[in-house]
Amino acid sequence: MATSFKPSGYNSLSPYHVVKGADAYIDFLERVFGAERLRRYTHEGRVVHAEVRLDDTVLMLAEATEQFPPNRPLTHLYVADVDKLHQRAVEAGGTSIDAPRERPGDPDRRGAFSDPFGGSWSVATQVHPAT
Repeated sequence: MATSFKPSGYNSLSPYHVVKGADAYIDFLERVFGAERLRRYTHEGRVVHAEVRLDDTVLMLAEATEQFPPNRPLTHLYVADVDKLHQRAVEAGGTSIDAPRERPGDPDRRGAFSDPFGGSWSVATQVHPAT
């Protein structure tokens, strides 16, 4: 039996978000994206590593420390309904950067928002096949 170098169902590359308030961030990801909790490890009450699944991607995260301060990621995610997701993000405490809309020459309907933890999200739904 061959041993895999990574967990089953994981991509080789995963974004890693370092935030203040890791547990609250996980709650935000569940409310907005329907994230599925996969793993959560703590040390002295602090989340040192956690993983959630967003559709087909694993997002890794941890509580910020002096050694690893919060990062300000910009993450892009394709979703089934960009308008509904953008609305859920704002209702969950996010701030709209750009309301979803279609642009000439772009096959996607795109929007963007910032989350309450310092990150930005670009979200899109493909509405026309790419040429």
